[in-house]
Amino acid sequence: VQLQASGGGLVQAGGSLRLSCAASGRTFSSYGMGWFREAPGKEREFVAAISRSGGSTYYADSVKGRFIISRDNAKNTVYLQMNSLKPEDMAVYYCASEETPGASYYSAGHYYGMDYWGKGTQVTVSS
Repeated sequence: VQLQASGGGLVQAGGSLRLSCAASGRTFSSYGMGWFREAPGKEREFVAAISRSGGSTYYADSVKGRFIISRDNAKNTVYLQMNSLKPEDMAVYYCASEETPGASYYSAGHYYGMDYWGKGTQVTVSS
């Protein structure tokens, strides 16, 4: 599977960005998808995830109410709409996919089972 993220850039605090991740190489609609981020000096952390059909979504507490994850299975693409951006949202954002359909899960603020990763896209938020 190949995952190609795009849409990062420089934005002022309070602004918005929409990230996209195009997937190829297998049946997109069979796999849950997610977004993670990694800030300098910090571990990679869960941001948001979405089920195969798009009917279930999960968010880190830090982005709940500001970010929206969605997917278009006809376009093999998952999105992350980021609103009210804060300087602490600045990071490299990575798109991820389940390795096994339905195997990923959310627990206590973390998301497990995302085993395929794309190259990241940088999001920079100026204060």
